[in-house]
Amino acid sequence: MRKKTSTGLILGLLSASLIITPCYAATTQSKISAEQGEQKENEKQLNDAQGRIKSLESKKNNLEEYLTELNNQLSELGENLQDIQSQSDARQEELAELETQLGEAQKKEEEQYSKMKLRIQYMYENSNSSYITLFLEAKDLSEFLSQAENMSQMTKYDRKMLEEYKKTTAEIKEKEESIKKEQEKLKKLHKESLEKQDEISSVMKSTRSQMEEYETQISAEKDTTKALLNKINVQSDKINALIKQEKDEEAAQSQKPSVQTPKPDNTAKPENTTKPENKPAPEESKPETPQKPENNNNNSQENEDQNASGEKYLGKFKITAYCNGSCCSGHSSGLTASGTVPVQGRTVAMNGIPFGTKLKINGSVYTVEDRGVPYGHVDIYFESHEDAMEFGRMYADVYQVN
Repeated sequence: MRKKTSTGLILGLLSASLIITPCYAATTQSKISAEQGEQKENEKQLNDAQGRIKSLESKKNNLEEYLTELNNQLSELGENLQDIQSQSDARQEELAELETQLGEAQKKEEEQYSKMKLRIQYMYENSNSSYITLFLEAKDLSEFLSQAENMSQMTKYDRKMLEEYKKTTAEIKEKEESIKKEQEKLKKLHKESLEKQDEISSVMKSTRSQMEEYETQISAEKDTTKALLNKINVQSDKINALIKQEKDEEAAQSQKPSVQTPKPDNTAKPENTTKPENKPAPEESKPETPQKPENNNNNSQENEDQNASGEKYLGKFKITAYCNGSCCSGHSSGLTASGTVPVQGRTVAMNGIPFGTKLKINGSVYTVEDRGVPYGHVDIYFESHEDAMEFGRMYADVYQVN
């Protein structure tokens, strides 16, 4: 009766220990799920913030292009203003020269008019005596006629010169008026260009102000993304730690039956030794006593071998492969996250475990030198992408070599 009670108690404790361990695993899994849910929400917020940054940067780039166009227009206006000013200066010089020419032409016109007027007045007042004097002084009629013709031609010449001077004066005045009108047009263009410059400068000022506002918003969104990235990284570390804890619990659970099975035999041993009635029956006691120590020795020897080998069972992990190319999101520098040069047959990647940790997988020992996959997932490095793809995916027991 006592033996049955002890055996039942031990079996109950063993069952409780086996039940408690999955409870711990379930609790760990719920924590992992909760952290993953929060991380997923943070990743969604991160994607939204990155989308807003992309939209703001697109708007900012459009404003930069518009600002460049406005700068080009402002430069063209500046060149036009210089051209207008050059034309206005040239017209002013022409106008000054025309005014000089006009003054000279008017002076000559007045002089010619005065000379002609004096001659006409003289001829009118002394016409009779002049012709009598010419007639008397002339040697003959032909000389008289010739001198009379000369006087007539002189009068015609005077009139002709007077008309030419008047015509020159009129042309100069007409040209002067044309230049003045052109100057008015240039002044108008100059004024319009200045107004256009002011308008563009105002638009450029508002554009720069809008760009500064976008830059402020982009900076704020980048701060948000930085904070979210920090949260996500912290959550990734926490999730990796929880996955490691879960794997350790699974590994401990898989080892418990082999460790605890000898306990019923050890507890039963004193009962057999204390009962004198069992001594006359050696056939029944002999098979029990040697068997129990043998099991204990085997288990202890098994644990001693495991400790001696320096290997710690981590659990059954997912095993994949990768290369250092862009197709596998490799580092552009060609180095691992730990700064080493990856080597096929040595380098593996996994989060949640220190760099330099040795892992034994299917009899081969690798070194953790890279990141990129969560704890419980080992990524083995291959030099070529084809070999990595050919490796595929598997699940294997992983041991940590101390």
